[in-house]
Amino acid sequence: MANCAAPAKLNLFLHVTGRRDDGYHLLQTVFQLLDHGDLMHFTRRDDGVVRRIGTLAGVAEADDLTVRAARLLQREMAVRSGHPAPGVDIEIDKRLPMGGGLGGGSSDAATTLLALNRLWDAGLSRRELMALGLQLGADVPFFIFGQNAFAEGIGETLVAVDTPDCWYVVIEPGVIVPTATIFSSTRLTRDSKAVRIADFSRAPIGFGKNDLQDVAAALHAPIAAAIDWLGKFGAARMTGSGACVFCAFGRETDAEAAVRATQARIAGAAGDGAGQWQVWKAKALKQHPLKNLQQS
Repeated sequence: MANCAAPAKLNLFLHVTGRRDDGYHLLQTVFQLLDHGDLMHFTRRDDGVVRRIGTLAGVAEADDLTVRAARLLQREMAVRSGHPAPGVDIEIDKRLPMGGGLGGGSSDAATTLLALNRLWDAGLSRRELMALGLQLGADVPFFIFGQNAFAEGIGETLVAVDTPDCWYVVIEPGVIVPTATIFSSTRLTRDSKAVRIADFSRAPIGFGKNDLQDVAAALHAPIAAAIDWLGKFGAARMTGSGACVFCAFGRETDAEAAVRATQARIAGAAGDGAGQWQVWKAKALKQHPLKNLQQS
């Protein structure tokens, strides 16, 4: 199976509403899929070996979420059938940055589960795959869910939601933000008032805020600079725990103009960090490109 999409996501808002006794934070967010992301390729093996083709800087093969996802599905298949599961070679054309808040690793893991469920004829339902995905990370079930969603809990309670049909300009500031550092900060507020889907639906562009943004921007000046720059074009915001920053545009031509202006800003940067930026535009998706692989 070649050219399997692993799309990026944005958190259109992200509120921290509390903290559980086990340390996990309670969140409310809306996840938005984009038509920009990694591409993955899977080649079935009959010897049971799961192998990553190529390297991923800073990530050992055994720690790679895609490898872990494949082995998790193998174990589930073996329990169900009593027989060893097939193997796979996994190759990734990596486009999404690590530590960017775009869900790259989680999306790759979800695409692995979706693709191998078909390639290996595992027969798991969408809900069963989501339960497996939750063992890998709180964002993985969303990508298997397959459509834009209002999320609560630690991100695993999902309800489909309509989101704006628009374009997004995204700046990668060139820094990696460790999620644990943001969530452990004493500066992080954890008492945002709970909202409803209807609150978001009334005015989705610019709704709410990202409670993690001030913490990340204080620790990483390039994030603050990217927010300030994109704020010239509209309501700019950080996604996830950082570092990427985005702004919504109703027309593709306006998004393209913002990209060109940002590219000029990057080219003219003089030691202020903007020279490390990457910028791109992406269309909002209504559903995951691999949704047709899912079983109910």
